[in-house]
Amino acid sequence: MATKLNFCTLFNSTYLSRGLVMYDSLLKNCDDFHLYVFAFDDKTNEYLRSQELKNVTVISLSEFEDPDLLRVKPTRTAGEYCWTSTSSTILYCINNFHLDHCTYIDADLIFYSNPKVLYDEMGKKSVLITSHRYTPMYDQSLTSGKYCVQFVTFKNDEDGMKVLNWWRNACIEWCFNRFEEGKFGDQKYLDDWQTRFEGVHELQHLGGGVAPWNVQQYQISKTGNSYYGIEITTQKKFEFVFFHFHGLKFYENNIISLTGQGYAINKNLQEVLFKPYVNSLEKIRNEINKTDVTINANGVSGPSPYLPLNLKLKIRFYLAGFKYSFKNFTFTYLKHRIAHHYFYYLQDFKND
Repeated sequence: MATKLNFCTLFNSTYLSRGLVMYDSLLKNCDDFHLYVFAFDDKTNEYLRSQELKNVTVISLSEFEDPDLLRVKPTRTAGEYCWTSTSSTILYCINNFHLDHCTYIDADLIFYSNPKVLYDEMGKKSVLITSHRYTPMYDQSLTSGKYCVQFVTFKNDEDGMKVLNWWRNACIEWCFNRFEEGKFGDQKYLDDWQTRFEGVHELQHLGGGVAPWNVQQYQISKTGNSYYGIEITTQKKFEFVFFHFHGLKFYENNIISLTGQGYAINKNLQEVLFKPYVNSLEKIRNEINKTDVTINANGVSGPSPYLPLNLKLKIRFYLAGFKYSFKNFTFTYLKHRIAHHYFYYLQDFKND
């Protein structure tokens, strides 16, 4: 008997285009699913309900928030409150819609093939967690956690609910955007689940959780409509299930940055993954603004800290590196800054 996959996600109107692009990728790649969207502001709630989206249930904050969440809400930033709420969204779906399982997914994921293969890998286990699989030079496990709350599954059984309720209570008690006493947000709580609890499975499929912090370990290619990676160290080939477009930002004056400047993102990745994603976001944003021009669907957040590369900026980078160390007269620092500078004018990153 086929398994219907249940997903939940949360976002506000500044992530609306990302959430809808993620949803479209599920429609294309998942045979049988339902997505529960927690709308974290009124504009998101109103827009999504007006669209009558297939396989989607929209849940407003007024429906979702309980006394425990409302009690801690004033003590958290908007981002911290989203992290605080993640476990509660899963619990809400399982309890209110009588689900046998539910998977939380971040809104800035894109699915390239059917995620059922990830669920199936769990077997009889009750909880699925995904490792960051950091490229060694980017390893932030000590402060940010070994696992990423990007795709996490709980079954509605004794082991699954024990973990989920523990996580929910922990996040209500403490969930902040800082490293403190072995905790960071909702994420570092996952570090010891495999020893603390029964029935927790760490995903092994390399196609689940490719992201800016680990993509350097793979050779990425596209054949037809399928996306593949080859792990460089083992030559193991795998099909992409999802990519996490963490850190992509839109700024005023039609400037975008693809991800944090610390991660190496080569031209092939930009062409194969990032360019189509940016174009999909822009297409959805245009559709949204036909209905409501006031919705900031891409989350344009103000002036960019840097402009796209030009001669003036290259000179600035060189002088900054030379000031930091005389060794940088060889242009080593400048080459690194240029190679990791992912700011572009939006029109230069669109399809021709």
